[in-house]
Amino acid sequence: MKILFNFCSKEAVFDGKKAIRGGIPIVFPHFGPWNYGPQHGFARLMRWTVEKAPERLQNGDVEAIFSLCDSEYTRSMWDCPFRLSYRLILREKELHFNLAVYNPNHNCMFPFHLLLHTYFKVPDVRKCQITGLHGCPFIDKTRGNNMYQEIRNVVTIDEWTDRIYQCTPQELMITNVVSGRKMRIFKYNLPDTVIWNPWEKARDMADFGNDEYPNMICVESGQVTHPIILRPGTTFEASQVLQVM
Repeated sequence: MKILFNFCSKEAVFDGKKAIRGGIPIVFPHFGPWNYGPQHGFARLMRWTVEKAPERLQNGDVEAIFSLCDSEYTRSMWDCPFRLSYRLILREKELHFNLAVYNPNHNCMFPFHLLLHTYFKVPDVRKCQITGLHGCPFIDKTRGNNMYQEIRNVVTIDEWTDRIYQCTPQELMITNVVSGRKMRIFKYNLPDTVIWNPWEKARDMADFGNDEYPNMICVESGQVTHPIILRPGTTFEASQVLQVM
């Protein structure tokens, strides 16, 4: 499978000072504005260690493993030892993401958020349909962070959208991505789903092309409504699979 589903803005900045506007940034350890550091945490700004360079396995899959550990930089914002492992497996029509957060401290627990901020490239976001969210409660950040319940069987986008859906099922489907095809999302231990498109607010973003919003949608798997509490010496694991139909 060629990675053609991923959106990256033509105005994206690759200077390491801010998150790239596109791809699949990892939000950790905080979601949203943060008093102690950059919005959505530091993981998406840092250079990760390559634990295993991309390698073709005997079954034809391609695997790569990356890691991120606490440092003087991270402890200046968030004084917690941690190890974050990120394993990717590429198959013919699937991309697997496996995340593990380890707390090596034997005395203290710590809270954190975790999210895969996935940007999908689409022919026309107004023709996309997201199924699987019917009945789920959601926080609408475009309407004063008020709570609503999704009554539609099919979610569509025709305006500025920034929603945090809670208690979402393990499987979601997006139509009209990847040259008009379908994308199935399987997720484990990631109960929240963020849906985002800036619409015409993209004009206020220096790293987002004014005319690009019709060609992207963010459907993001994570746990951001309530923090995960990781006890000393334990590991939190989560995963996501993107499957082109």
